[in-house]
Amino acid sequence: MTSPADPPNGAGASGPGLKLLAVTACPTGIAHTYMAAEKLAQSAEALGHRMKVETQGSIGAENVLSDNDVREADGVIIASDKDVDRSRFIGKRVLVVGVAEGIHHPERLIEQVREAPVYRGDGGGRGGGGGRGAERGTASAAPGGGKGRGVTYKALMNGVSYMIPFVVVGGLLIAVSLALGGDTTSKGIVIPDDSFWKTVNDIGTIGFQLMIPALSGYIAYAIADRPALVPGMVGGWIAAHGELYDSEAGAGFIGAIVTGFLAGYLVLWIKRIRVPKFVQPIMPIIVIPIVATSVLGLFFIHVLGKPISWVFEHLTDWLGGLTGTSAALLGIILGLMIAFDMGGPVNKTAFLFGAGLVSKNPEVMGACAAAIPVPPLGQGLATLLRRRMFDDQERETGLAALFMGFFGITEGAIPFAAARPARVIPANMVGGAVAGAIAGVASVEDNVPHGGPIVAVLGAVGGVPMFLVAVVVGTAVTALVTLALMSVGGGPAAAEADTASAAPPAAPPAASPAAPSAAPEPVLAGAGGGGGGTAAASGAAAAREVVSVKAAAPTDTDRSGDEAGAGAGPGEEVLSGYLTERTVKERLAADDKDAAIREMAELLATTGRVADTAELVRAAFVREEQGTTGLGEEIAIPHAKTDAVTAPVVGFARSPEGIEWGAPDGTKARLVFMIAVPETAAGDEHLRILARLSRTLMAAEFRERLLGAADVGAILRVLGEIE
Repeated sequence: MTSPADPPNGAGASGPGLKLLAVTACPTGIAHTYMAAEKLAQSAEALGHRMKVETQGSIGAENVLSDNDVREADGVIIASDKDVDRSRFIGKRVLVVGVAEGIHHPERLIEQVREAPVYRGDGGGRGGGGGRGAERGTASAAPGGGKGRGVTYKALMNGVSYMIPFVVVGGLLIAVSLALGGDTTSKGIVIPDDSFWKTVNDIGTIGFQLMIPALSGYIAYAIADRPALVPGMVGGWIAAHGELYDSEAGAGFIGAIVTGFLAGYLVLWIKRIRVPKFVQPIMPIIVIPIVATSVLGLFFIHVLGKPISWVFEHLTDWLGGLTGTSAALLGIILGLMIAFDMGGPVNKTAFLFGAGLVSKNPEVMGACAAAIPVPPLGQGLATLLRRRMFDDQERETGLAALFMGFFGITEGAIPFAAARPARVIPANMVGGAVAGAIAGVASVEDNVPHGGPIVAVLGAVGGVPMFLVAVVVGTAVTALVTLALMSVGGGPAAAEADTASAAPPAAPPAASPAAPSAAPEPVLAGAGGGGGGTAAASGAAAAREVVSVKAAAPTDTDRSGDEAGAGAGPGEEVLSGYLTERTVKERLAADDKDAAIREMAELLATTGRVADTAELVRAAFVREEQGTTGLGEEIAIPHAKTDAVTAPVVGFARSPEGIEWGAPDGTKARLVFMIAVPETAAGDEHLRILARLSRTLMAAEFRERLLGAADVGAILRVLGEIE
C-alpha cells in the first residue's frame, strides 16, 4: 500500500518533477507573505518542480489550496510566522519554518521538504508525538523556524488579542451599570439587587471573569494547538480564583500568563511521548487535555498557590505596619501596588488594605482611589497623544480604557500591560505612585471602597480638587513615560521579536506560472504603526497601518521589446493613478536616507495631495525609527499613514550610486518608492496594488529594466506592467 506521503510514480523522493504546495503568512499579512510566495514559486520552477502557493495576507487567504491539490501533493512547505491550520495536510510531508526562510532559502526548503516528517495531526506523529511538537521539531531543522522569543511573543499576542473583547465588553458593561444604576454606600458603589442594572452588571462581571482564562487559554493554544486550550483556560481560571489556594486576591493576569505557557509546553511535552497506535486517535481529544489539565491544576494549587497566598498575607501585615509613616510614603507604596498588576494579587492586597480602613482612616483609601484609574486613563491618553505608535485595535482599546478608568476599572489597562509588560507596567507604577503621593500629602479622603473620578462625581471624596489633581497628574505621567519607553524601545516593533531579518537573495529571472494567481496585498505600516520585528520584518513587511494602490493600467498585448508597450506612457497614470509622471524622478540628488526621504516628500508634494510636507517627512522618519524600510535587493519603500496628505500618493525615484538604507542584505537602495496615505483611508485597494508591487520587484529582470529605463516615460511603461 502506498503512503499518502510517498511521491507519485515517476517522481522519487529525491527526483525531479515533484508537485509541491506552500502556505506563506506573516503576522500582519504584509510584504513578506508575498515575497516568500514569489521566491518559493520561482525556485520550484527553476528546479523543475510544480508548486502552488497559498498566501494568507491582510485581505484573507488567496490562491487557496483545494482538496485535490493536497491529495496530489508530494510535500507541503509552511513558511509562516503565525498559526496556520495544518489539519488539511494530515498524511503529507510538512515542513514548517518562519516566513523569512521562504524568502532567503527557498531552494533549501524545497530540498528539505522531501525528507520532512509526515504530519499525523495534533496527537499523531511518531507515536503520538506529532502535531505541533513534530512541526516545531521540523521547523527547528531550518534557521528561522520560529523558535525562541518569536514563539513566546506570538503566543502572548495571541492570548492578548482574544482577551481584549472580554476586557472591553465586561469593563464597559460594568461601567455603564455603575453610572446609571449605582448608589454610593459605605460599602462602595452598590447596585440594588432588584435593579435592571444589576443584571447588566452581572453580565459584565462574567465577561471580566472570562478575561483571565481567555488570556491563558489562547496563549496555550498558540503554542500547542487545540489540545492545550482546555488546560490553558482551566489554569487561567485557577490563577484568577485565589480561593482554590487560600488567597483572597488570586494571581491575576500575570498568573494567567504563567499558566498559559505552562499548559502550552506541557502539552507539547506530552505529545512527544510514544504511545501505541490505537491510542493515537484519542490523544488530542481525551488523553492530552485530561492529563495536562489535571497536572497543571494540581501543580498550581499545591505548588504555586501556597507561596502566593503566604506572600500576600505577609504583604498585608507589612502594609498595616506602615500606617504610622508619612502619608506621602504610604501613598507612593499603595500607588505602586495598585498599578502593578491591575486587579491582580498585588493590586487587590493594596485595595483590600485601603478598603478595610475606610471607616477608621479614609485617607488610606483616598490614596488608593487616586491611583486606581491611572493605568487605564494613562494608557488611553497615550493612544491619543501618539496615535501612530499604536495599531488600530490598541487605539480602540484605548478609548474603552479611558471610559473604564473614569469608573475606576483598573483592568482596562491589562491588554497594554500584557502586550508590552516591560514598558507599560513601569509607566503605570510611576503614574500610580505620583497619584498616590499627591493624594496622601493632600489628605484626600475616600469614604467608599472604590476609585476613579466617578467616586468624586458621586460625592464620596473629601478634597475633590486635590483628588482630581492627583488623578490628572498621575495619568499624564503614565502616558508620557509609556510613550518615552516605547520610543526608546522602538515602539510596537520592539515587541515583535525574531521575525524575518535578512533580505531575499537574487531571484531567477522568470516568475513561476504556478505562483499565486490572485493578487496578494503587502501592507505598509503607518508611521509608528507597529509591525516588523527586526530590520527586514519592519522594512519589507512594515505593519498594521497600511497604504495602498490598485490595479495597473491596461496592458498592451502587442508589446515588443523590453520597454515598448505594456502599461503607461508619458503623461499617463499607473497604480490606479497614485503614481504619475509628476511623481517619478530619474535620479535622486540625495546621498543619504534622511535627505532622500525629504526629497521624495517634496516630489509627492508636486501633486497637490500633500497638505504639510514637513509633517509627511516627520511621519516617514517616525516610521523609519520602527525599523528600516530598506527591503534588500536594492529596494527601499519609505511610507507613512498621515493626515499630512489628502489622498493616497506614490512616488518613485532612482539612485544610480545607491543610498545606505540599512537593508538586511547590506545592499544600497537604488530603487526608492515612497507611499503616503491619509489616516482616514479606507478599503483594501492599496493592499492589492502593493502586493503586486512587492511580488513584481522580486524578479531581477524587472528590477534591471526599471534601473535601465531611459527616461520617465520608459519608467512609467515598466511600472505599468504591474497588474
